[in-house]
Amino acid sequence: MTKQEDKQEPLSFLQMVGSILASFFGVQSSENRERDFKRGKAKQFIAVGILMTIVWYGVIYLIVNVVLP
Repeated sequence: MTKQEDKQEPLSFLQMVGSILASFFGVQSSENRERDFKRGKAKQFIAVGILMTIVWYGVIYLIVNVVLP
């Protein structure tokens, strides 16, 4: 991809989820971080991040309830 195409094309949902998962673990390549800031929209990252956090806590809650009856 050229730099001009990189700026015009918005992030796909999977790219956004991958970036948010990387942020959960604290690892992100500088290339992906730059891509996120150039092509991503803050509102989308916030919304997907909140949704993924809720899902994460829900999964942990279910696991704990299955393990500790």
